[in-house]
Amino acid sequence: MTGERGTRRPGRVLTALLCALTAAGLYACSDAGPPEPATPSPAATTGRSPFTGLPARPAPVLAVKIDNVPAARPHTGLGAADLVYVEQVEGGVTRLLAVYSSRLPELAGPVRSARESDIELLGAFGRPVLAYSGAQSALNPLLGAAPLHPVTETTAPGSFRRAPDRPAPHNLYLRPERALATDPGAPNAPDVGFRFGPAPAGGTPVDSETVRFPAARYTFTWSEADRSWRVAMDGRAARATDTGPLSPSTVVVQRVTVRASAFHDRTGAVSPYTETVGSGTALVLRDGRAHEARWSRPSTASGTTFTTPGGAPLAFAPGQVWLVLAPKG
Repeated sequence: MTGERGTRRPGRVLTALLCALTAAGLYACSDAGPPEPATPSPAATTGRSPFTGLPARPAPVLAVKIDNVPAARPHTGLGAADLVYVEQVEGGVTRLLAVYSSRLPELAGPVRSARESDIELLGAFGRPVLAYSGAQSALNPLLGAAPLHPVTETTAPGSFRRAPDRPAPHNLYLRPERALATDPGAPNAPDVGFRFGPAPAGGTPVDSETVRFPAARYTFTWSEADRSWRVAMDGRAARATDTGPLSPSTVVVQRVTVRASAFHDRTGAVSPYTETVGSGTALVLRDGRAHEARWSRPSTASGTTFTTPGGAPLAFAPGQVWLVLAPKG
């Protein structure tokens, strides 16, 4: 069950690692520069969500790391997310980062651990609340120094519950309202560079698009009946336990660099780092058509803009947006 949100009040890794990341601009250092949106924030000028383009009241941002191995499916609360990011993790599988602001589900999950690249990705969202199950000890200082408000089962146990019908670690669920209440001064959702409106001219008619990771596969199939893309994961239709089939209005396949990070999991597998600052190519799926695009994000504090190959802003269809951060090539 979901509901529209009301306005809220504004409100030991090695030292060398911290210094290097600070110098790179991860924590809004002086050389990062301010965001430069092409137009004023949609939320500020039209009363619409900067994440979906739909009518919405200003509200804070909650990001939740979601487990996505087969044992974690079906998910809960994913249909209420404004944005869903798909990220590669160890072993070539993926996790999801669900971003909520316009509305909140009663529960979201299963919740899993954060990764280093989440810090860079969330830099455009001001100071969001980030809910996750935990992180390796070497990463905790970086998360603590980042411009976000961390919420874990250790720091805010009342914000979580364990499902009795699922085995650990796939049984941890977030109570979003309680998680946001841990940061009463959280700022409202900012403009992150997305634009919404009529489709650009051209594009290629497409029934479905498949995106492959080393050990995961996503297929987005156009449904003319409800004007959305039905999601399949590893060949099976994806759904949420509370809202049914997952069906975003826009899907962005954003080609990015995925490299090794300085961290690894308990088995020694190196954690991938997904670079979301820079520029590159993308494929935007909307209204049953595929549009070639380019993306650009100058700094960690900046939003990401999507344009046509000719440089004109490329508008998304209003509604939920999925952004698949797919490895180049």
